[in-house]
Formats: sequence, C-alpha cells, structure tokens
Amino acid sequence: MSDDLLKELLDKPVGPEIPARKTNPERDFTKQVEVTGDVAAVTVRGPQDEVTEEAAVAHLRAQGLDPAAWVATGFRSSEWTMANGDVGTSTRFTFARQGSAEAERPNLDELVAEIKTYMPSYVRPQGDHGFIVSLGDMQFGKIDGDGVEGTLARTVDCLNKAADLLYAYRERFDIGHVHIAWLGDHIEGFQSQGGANVWRTPLTLNEQIRLTRRVMLHALTTFAPLAERLTMAAVPGNHGEAVRFAGKGITRYDDSHDTESLIAVADAASLNPEAFRHVEFFVPQTDELTVVLDVAGTVVAHAHGHQWRPGKHFDWWKGQAFNKASAMHQADLLLAGHLHHEHVDSDGPRTFIQPPAMESESTWWRHRKGTTGAPGLIVAVTKDGRTDIKEVVR
Repeated sequence: MSDDLLKELLDKPVGPEIPARKTNPERDFTKQVEVTGDVAAVTVRGPQDEVTEEAAVAHLRAQGLDPAAWVATGFRSSEWTMANGDVGTSTRFTFARQGSAEAERPNLDELVAEIKTYMPSYVRPQGDHGFIVSLGDMQFGKIDGDGVEGTLARTVDCLNKAADLLYAYRERFDIGHVHIAWLGDHIEGFQSQGGANVWRTPLTLNEQIRLTRRVMLHALTTFAPLAERLTMAAVPGNHGEAVRFAGKGITRYDDSHDTESLIAVADAASLNPEAFRHVEFFVPQTDELTVVLDVAGTVVAHAHGHQWRPGKHFDWWKGQAFNKASAMHQADLLLAGHLHHEHVDSDGPRTFIQPPAMESESTWWRHRKGTTGAPGLIVAVTKDGRTDIKEVVR
C-alpha cells in the first residue's frame, strides 16, 4: 500500500485553523464574490462609508471580471455598532450579466402584483447570523430510563423541533449558517467502565455506532436544505473511547467512535456533492480532543466535559487559552457535554453552554442522588462573538 493511498484512506475532516485576530477587528474590510452563471453576488463588509457599490464593482474588476459586462440588480444591507462606536455595514450587491435574462427582467415592483414570491428548494437561505444546535450524551445502548427506544425517539424529535425553531428565529434574524455540535458520549460503549456495564447494555457496539451514525445522517438531511452553509463538528467523549488497556491506558486521544461516526457521514455526503457541497464536517486534529471553528463571526470551541472537574470549565478554558498555539485562546463560546444537565455560564464576553443529556436518566445517579434527567438539546443564535439567544428544546 502506497503512503499516498494510506493517507487518503485515513484522512478525516479535522477542525480548521483559526487565524489570529487583528488588533482592531471591527475595522476589518472584507469582500467576497460569488459567480453562478449569469448572476454575481459581491458581499462587502466594513465601516459604513467604505461599503459602496463602487467598492463592489472594484472587487469584480479585481477578480478579472469586466464591470461593463455586469449591471447591478439589487442589494441587501445590515448595520451594527462597532466597538469604537462607529457604524459598520455588511452589504450584499447582486449583479447580472449584460444581455442575460436576469439583467433584462422587468422591475420587481411590477411583478409583485401578479405573482407570489417563491423560493425554490435549491435556493438556501442566506444571512450573517449563525444558528447552533448542541447535543450529546445519548449513550445509545443503555437500559436506563426509557431505554434505547426512548432516547432514539427523543433525539430525532428534538432535532426536528430544532429545525422548526430555525424557521421561527428567521423571523428575527438573517440566519445563513447552521452549525450542529455533537458533544460526545453518543454511545454507551464498553470501555469507560472497564466492561462493568455489559449486562445493562443490550445493544452491541456496532449497533450503538450504527444508531449514532444514522441520527447524524438524519440531522444532515434535515438541515442541509435550510441554510447556505451547514457545519457539523464532533468531539470524543469518555464513553466513545475505542480502546482502553487495563481499564486506563488509551490509544490516541482522537481514537473515538463519537468522531468516527461523523467521519462516516462525511464520506457518505461526499458521494452527493449536488446536495451537500455546502456542508462541512470537522473532528479534532490527530491526538487532540477539541474542535474550534468560526460560526458567523463567533469562535466556537467544542469539548467533552470529562477534561475538567464539575464547575471548573472556566479554569480549564483559561489554562488552554494560556497556550498561544491553541485556538482556545481565541474562543468566544465553549460547548461541552458530559455532566448531563443544562448549564449556561459567562465570564466577561465569554460564554459556556452545556446542553442536557439526551438519555432520560442515569439509574446509578438516581439511586445515589434521587434525581432523574431533564433531557433535551440547546439551540442558540450567534453573531460576531455574541451568543445572547439560547433555548432548551425538549
């Protein structure tokens, strides 16, 4: 087997590198151009007086396109107050090629009286806000509570409810990026307790993994048509560890059924680029446990909570952030599973969100403490480092 073939078959969609923030990020002036057939869209973001049609035309020219061959057909603009008090603007200008049907179409105001607005299914909603769906701790395979059947039905139902909420939140926010965070312990596994849970785990390991993979696939097919960009990230939990030696030692830290399930879904999605080319998948780098990526201008970190003691999430985060080589020092939001209950916390501008478990209870915990679970997931709306809107879905 050649080294290239081995590398190809072992390849996985690792989390992206997060570039260092500039010292004054609110003054960043960014441009993006997309050309599809006879239609071009140029998005310009920056201080209000610099976001103009002339700037968009200049960017067309910089991309080797003749501005004289294009005619402006419309724009959509949004504003916000930057940290220095100035007004920032993000405007999406649309252009049509001269002589094309798009350029020659009648004025839209004249058409409104005769036809209803219609958005074909292949036109996915756009916007500068992000919609986050965070979930974990299904522990598929356990007999606890309402068992595998209850956990599976609840997980699918909550994902469907989250998709319904996306429509509701679009009444208030322009959401173009949907992100689904898989926060670990999706299977019960047989490693975390050294095999002591075998009798109380009626599903085989492969069956647990299969359920996880197919739930992830359900999320993919549900949310893929609903946004211009869909991202999915998974991190390893302690229950998903693939191998332990003598009950303690492990292989690499990224050797996890939790993440491998998402890699399998990514492989399947790659077979249908027409439907899923706008979807990206992320798992940790080799021998790592976290994923950090940008969601609508918010740097989102993902971890499983077995890395810190209960209540010490910010202490762990500060330690990770002290390492400038780690993307954790730029994170605005930390998502984590493991402790099975809803927990939202903040420290200055940084936010921590821990969704409940999806399983209904841990019978061991109920015997010890008396409480059952309150299962569900958490959705949130985020933009430019702020995640003010959060909701539990049950």
